[in-house]
Amino acid sequence: MFPQLKDPKVPNLPKELKFIHAEEILEMFPDLPRKQRETQILQKFPAVFIIGIGSVLKDGYPHEMRAADYDDWVTDTSKESGKETFGLNGDILVWNHITKRRHELSSMGIRVIKETLVKQLEIAGLSHYLELPYHKAIMNDEIPLSVGGGIGQGRVQMLLLRKAHLGEVTVTVWPDELKRICKEKNIHVLE
Repeated sequence: MFPQLKDPKVPNLPKELKFIHAEEILEMFPDLPRKQRETQILQKFPAVFIIGIGSVLKDGYPHEMRAADYDDWVTDTSKESGKETFGLNGDILVWNHITKRRHELSSMGIRVIKETLVKQLEIAGLSHYLELPYHKAIMNDEIPLSVGGGIGQGRVQMLLLRKAHLGEVTVTVWPDELKRICKEKNIHVLE
């Protein structure tokens, strides 16, 4: 529909999304920090859904932190992965051909249920949260179970319009230093 957006140097979004657990990515790139692991996996698969965000991996650290009272990062997913893995939460990442970096389009997950809420709060040392209204509502079945997440509209616009900074598609208050750096790089931040 928009031929002016076609550029062989900057391909469209990939048609296929590779689902892969954070534990598998750690196995593939054990000596790299998280962001570099994401960069490397995107060289192999240009669009990935990383499962298990928030779960503590075999190296003793989570791929990335997630709230203990929100997304599920303790559910055993070993049956699905064929390896010892945990967590239902995940992120969608793609390769950004303009910035030459990883680009997070979405963070999403299955929300906690009573059992996972209690377990995750215990692990995080936050069991006293169970006395708060939101947490009580989950424990008393007063709110429905849910799935959450969303596609970051500004981040999708960045990719479609071939922009290097979120400020080129989203208006907000940007620090003067950021505006100065962007101007030097011919990046036009909206004000």
